[in-house]
Parts: sequence; C-alpha cells; structure tokens
Amino acid sequence: MIDMALWIALALFCAAIVLNFYRAVVGPSLPDRVLAVDTMYMNSIALIVLFGIWVNNKDYFEAALLIAMLGFVSTIAICKYLLRGDIIE
Repeated sequence: MIDMALWIALALFCAAIVLNFYRAVVGPSLPDRVLAVDTMYMNSIALIVLFGIWVNNKDYFEAALLIAMLGFVSTIAICKYLLRGDIIE
C-alpha cells in the first residue's frame, strides 16, 4: 500500500516539476520565473524526502534540509537583487 502511494506521489511531483520548468522558461515576467524556480526547489525537496522514505534511509532527509536552506537563501538573494539592484548593501 505504501509503495503505491509513493509511486503516485512521485508521479505527481514529477508532473509539478515539469509544469514549473515550463513556467520558468515561458513565464511572462521575471518574478513569475523566480517563483517557478522556488517551487521547483520545494518539489525537489519533496522528491528527496519521498526517495528517503522509499529506501528507508535517514540521510536523504538531511540532504533535503540542506537544499531547503540553500533554496531559501537564494530566493531571498534573487528577490533583493530584483528590488534593489544589489544584494549586499
């Protein structure tokens, strides 16, 4: 039962990544592209967590936390660059 739920979740998150990639490439404005890349970060975190559950290994959860921190910091840096023109004041 858990295997079927993992496969369904994997398929849905892969579809979400494909749609986010489309929005990142075709997005009408730059903020739309930034949000699409940020959502791709979140979906990749979910995929890593799902893979960690599937193989029953706790190391993947630490990798997901690391990617989450990098995604947060990079999103903040990109938003500051778009609003002010520089990252460090």
